[in-house]
Amino acid sequence: MSNPDTPDTPATSGTPGIAGTRGKAGPAPAHPAPAGTHHLGHALKPRHMTMLALGGAIGAGLFVGTGAGIHTAGPGILISYALASVLVLLVMRMLGEMAAAVPRSGSFSEYAGAAFGRWAGFTVGWLYWWMVTIVLAVEASGAAAIAHGWVPGVPIWVFSLVIMLVFTGANLLTVRSFGESEFWFATVKVVAIVGFLVLGVLAIMGWLPDTDAPGLDNLTGNGGFLPNGWDGVIAGLLAVAFSFGGLEIVTIAAAESDDPARNVARAVRTAVWRILLFYIGSVAVIATLLPWDSDRLGSPYVSVLEDIGIPGAAHVMDVVVFTALLSALNSMLYGASRMAFSLSRRGEGPRGLSRVAGNGVPRTAVLASSAFGFLAALLNVWWPEQVFKHLLNSVGAMLLFVWFAIAAAQLVLRRRMEREDPDRLLIRMWGFPYLTWFVMLALAAVSILMLFDADARPQLLSSVVVVAVVLGFALVREARRRDLRRRAESRF
Repeated sequence: MSNPDTPDTPATSGTPGIAGTRGKAGPAPAHPAPAGTHHLGHALKPRHMTMLALGGAIGAGLFVGTGAGIHTAGPGILISYALASVLVLLVMRMLGEMAAAVPRSGSFSEYAGAAFGRWAGFTVGWLYWWMVTIVLAVEASGAAAIAHGWVPGVPIWVFSLVIMLVFTGANLLTVRSFGESEFWFATVKVVAIVGFLVLGVLAIMGWLPDTDAPGLDNLTGNGGFLPNGWDGVIAGLLAVAFSFGGLEIVTIAAAESDDPARNVARAVRTAVWRILLFYIGSVAVIATLLPWDSDRLGSPYVSVLEDIGIPGAAHVMDVVVFTALLSALNSMLYGASRMAFSLSRRGEGPRGLSRVAGNGVPRTAVLASSAFGFLAALLNVWWPEQVFKHLLNSVGAMLLFVWFAIAAAQLVLRRRMEREDPDRLLIRMWGFPYLTWFVMLALAAVSILMLFDADARPQLLSSVVVVAVVLGFALVREARRRDLRRRAESRF
């Protein structure tokens, strides 16, 4: 298979199954590569890609946010997580199908462009970049706050700067070095979660010293399994639906793998099931061992570990959460830089972002994404309510739009690939096209639920505004291109 990111080849042209775009727009033109540029590296191994997916999806939300979900829905939060898990499983299956067939550094942005036209690739790509850089700032601020707790004399913004500089440096090294660093960061999280699950199951069974089996009291007593009714389950679904964001980064990394098609197929299969096990398993343990209305759910992992007699549980979890934040930040910066690189290479972003250094890293894209992330982190430290809250709201529902674009693109491209080159379909979406339509309807339903939820409504509306602005810009840009093309053709 040819290098998917060669500087002289349009990213969506000449690719069986994804060649061309809908209508008269044609394939997206690539910028000529800047002088002295090189190709992206291809050194990521299957273990790197699996841990990259885990690193992006397992952030502080799992270790801290699960308590809020349990408090909202009670033990019924397990239903919320199960519903969200089904949704993300299907979305990743669709994305895995396209990524295994045609691995691209722009992933779903390129697939949207191939399915519907350049305007779609531009819109999805820049919306995702915006979302990831804001989330990156949240991760940096969270890690800086923990470090500030350890060293109170150093301001949070200084820690944010140091963290961003360190991980910018890590992302400027070879992609193999990045893959190794993320592998070990994610390994710390995985070991911590597996250890928690093992201890939790032992505690539930009453097999640990000085602990009694709690039985089903916390699941069925104190108001029952659904103490807040189905309204609580729905509210819990809105709270946890976006917990799985970050898994999609593994398909962005496919283009830098030594065997893109097979490695992304394997990584999608293994990473998704592990994520579901970690999330649902952890929530099940916490909901079984702690009452749903406990005032200790603010730090659920710490509370469970303290109850089963683990010394220094709070300090241990501080280290784990700190590592989780750094790992997620590392993954997000990688994903943002590669998306910016891909957009530039396709002619959908500033030309300089497509420059690749001799070590195979798009350094300008890394620096630009890092700089924006650090600026957003400063806004979070200095003006959290006045400014950053609005930035955070603007990406609150962005993952819904990205997932919807993935489903819509898969609906179009699956038929195209079956027609043009079915042998490329190493992974096939189950129940096509019915489950694809189901996902799109489910995402629309979640959007409607957000509209009627007082807490989620500002996020949905702010995200819609950002989508409308970027989409409008993309359509105007496309109209100008067509006008220029007509004028050029009229001269002949």
